[in-house]
Amino acid sequence: MKLRSRALHVCTLNPMIPNEYHISTKIAETRMRTFLFTIGKVRNFFHYICNDNQHNERTLIDADMKDFVKMALATIVGLMLFSFAGLFVFGAFVGAVAALGSGEQVIPAEGMLELDMTTFTLGEQDKEADPFAAIQAGEQVPETVGILKAANAVKAAAADPGVKFIYMKPDMIVGGTAHIEELRAALEGFRLSGKPIVSYIETPTNAGYYLASVSDKIYMASYDGTMNMMTGVSSQLIFLKDLLDRLGINVQLIRHGKYKSAGEMFVRSSSSKENLEQNQAMVDSIWESWASKMAEARGITTKQFNSLIDDLKLNSAEDFLDNGLVDELVTKDQMQEKLAALYVTDKFSKVKSIPFAGYAKAKFTTDYKKAKVAIIYADGEIVDGKAKKEVAGDRFAELISKVRKDSTVKAVVLRVNSPGGSVVASSKIKTELDLLRESVPVIASYGNYAASGGYWISANTDKIFSNATTLTGSIGVFSMIPDISGALKNKLHVNVTTVNSNTHSDIYTLIKPLDAAETAYMQASVEDIYDRFTSIVAEGRDMTVEEVDAIAQGRVWTGAEAEGIGLVDQIGTLTDALEYAAISIDGVEGLSDIQIVEYPKPQTSVEMILEMFGAGETVFAGTPFENVENAFRGWNESQAGKVYARMPYEITIR
Repeated sequence: MKLRSRALHVCTLNPMIPNEYHISTKIAETRMRTFLFTIGKVRNFFHYICNDNQHNERTLIDADMKDFVKMALATIVGLMLFSFAGLFVFGAFVGAVAALGSGEQVIPAEGMLELDMTTFTLGEQDKEADPFAAIQAGEQVPETVGILKAANAVKAAAADPGVKFIYMKPDMIVGGTAHIEELRAALEGFRLSGKPIVSYIETPTNAGYYLASVSDKIYMASYDGTMNMMTGVSSQLIFLKDLLDRLGINVQLIRHGKYKSAGEMFVRSSSSKENLEQNQAMVDSIWESWASKMAEARGITTKQFNSLIDDLKLNSAEDFLDNGLVDELVTKDQMQEKLAALYVTDKFSKVKSIPFAGYAKAKFTTDYKKAKVAIIYADGEIVDGKAKKEVAGDRFAELISKVRKDSTVKAVVLRVNSPGGSVVASSKIKTELDLLRESVPVIASYGNYAASGGYWISANTDKIFSNATTLTGSIGVFSMIPDISGALKNKLHVNVTTVNSNTHSDIYTLIKPLDAAETAYMQASVEDIYDRFTSIVAEGRDMTVEEVDAIAQGRVWTGAEAEGIGLVDQIGTLTDALEYAAISIDGVEGLSDIQIVEYPKPQTSVEMILEMFGAGETVFAGTPFENVENAFRGWNESQAGKVYARMPYEITIR
C-alpha cells in the first residue's frame, strides 16, 4: 500500500522596481516550521499505526485474522484521520507557500557588493535551499548560486555605478575547483574596472586564499588561535579488500585500462603503482595551477610560496603577515573602519551592503528578442532511466531531442560536470547529441569533472573548453559483480539452491563466483566497449585509435594536462564557451547579442516539498528477511552485467 499525493506547481513573479532590487526570498519561518512539523507528524502517525516492524513481531507468514483485523481497523482510522489532517495540512501548506513570496528582501541600489561565502554556495545551476534541511538545521540554509549567474553578477558589478567595491569573506567557501576558478576569473575582470576588491580572512584555507588572492588588499583576523588550513592538496585512497575478506565477500572486477582504478578499493589492500602515479600527477597539477596564481598575486615565486607550505612556516596570523601573504592584521571593528573609509564615510553603520546572492538574482534578465543559445547541464553521475537528480540517460536523451526540435535555438553549450557512469546511458545521450550537431554548433564546457562517461558524451562536440583543474579523461570501462556466497554460507548461515535452465543462467547473480568462461565472456564485452570508446575519442579529437589508446587506459588527467595531450581544446570558463557559441551564430558578435536558456530547470523549494509526497511511501514495510531478499532482487534487476565508464573518485579542495 502506498500513499501518494498529486503535485501542485506554484509559480511566483518577482517584480523589478527602479533603483531597488526586490527579491522574494524571506521565509516566514514560523508558518513553514508549523507546516513541516505537521507533515512529519502525519507521516509518523501512519508509519506507527500501519507498520508493526518496531516490535519485531511480524514474520513472512504473519497473516492470522487478529493481525488482519488490526491492520484493517488501523487503515480505516488512518484514512479518517488523514482526511482531517489533510485539511489542516493543506491550509498550512497554502499559508507556507504564500509566506515564501510574502516578504521581500530589499537590495540597496548603491553599496559594497558583499561576497560572504557563509551565505551561499557555488554550483552548476541555481538551487533553492532545501526547506527540510533548514528545519533540521534550525537556521537558514545557504542557497546555491549557479556559476554562470555568479560570474555574470561580478561582470555586471564592474559596470554598475552603484557598486562601489567588492568585500569578500572567503573562509567557508563551498564549491568545486572549477566553480572557484571561474569565480576568480570573473573577479580578475572586475579589477580591470578600477574598483577595489578587499578580503577579510579569519581561517585561511586553500580555496579561500586562492579566491582572496585576487584582491587588492587582504586583511586577516588578529585573533589568537587562528588555524591554518592552507596546506596543499591531498587525496586519500581507501581499500576494503581485507574487510571484505573477513566478511566472506569476493568482488569480481573486469576492466580495461591499467589506470582504470574504479573498483580497485574492493580488490586490493593497497594502491596499484599506476593508481598512485595518476593520483600524484593529479594533485600536483591542481596545486601547481593554484599555487602559481597565488604566488604571482603576492609578488613571490611559486617555489617560495611552496616553501612556506612545505616547511610549515605559516602557523600564526603573524606568519602570514611577515611572509607577505596578507597586508594587515585587523580585528572585526578595525575591518569595519577600513570598509567605511573605502565607502568614503565616517561610520560603518552608513555603509550599505549588497548581498551577492540577491544581487545575482536581480541582475539576471532575459531579452527574448535576441538569438537563443541553450545550456544543457549534464551535472551528476550518468545513470539509466529517468531519474531527476542525476544525468539519466532516457530523460537527457528526451531533453536533447526537445532542444534539437526547437528551431529558435541557434547554438548549444553542453556543460559537463560528471564523473561518468552507465555506458548505455552515455551512448543514448551521445546519439542525441550527434543528431543535435547536425543542425546547430555544440560547444562543450567542463566543470569539476568530465571523465569517463562524461568525456564519452562530449568528445565529438565542436570545441571543448575546460578549467585547469577539471578532472577529465578516464577513458576506460569496467564491470563488477560481488560474490557474497561465502558471507551467506559462513557468516549468516544462509544456504542457497540455484536452478538453471541453461549452463550460465546465474552468471549475474551475487551468490557464485564467475567461472573461466564467464570471466572471459565479460572481459570480451569490456574490451569491445573500450574499443568503441577509443574510436569515439579518435573521431572527435582527430587522432588515431593508437594515439588515443596511449593516453587512455583509464587514466585521469587535469584540464591543464588534457590540453597538452589534445583531449581538450582550450582552458576557459563557461562564459568563454558561451562567447564562442555566440560568435558561431551568423550575425551575432558576442554575448550581448544572445538570449541564454538553461536545461534542465532546477527544482524550486516548493517542488522539493511536493516531490516528497508524490514519491509515495510503503507503509506496510516488510520484515528484515524480506528486505534482504529485495536487496538481492534489486541488484539483479538494476546492476547485473552492466559495464561502466566512470571515474573512481572525486577530489575536494578545502
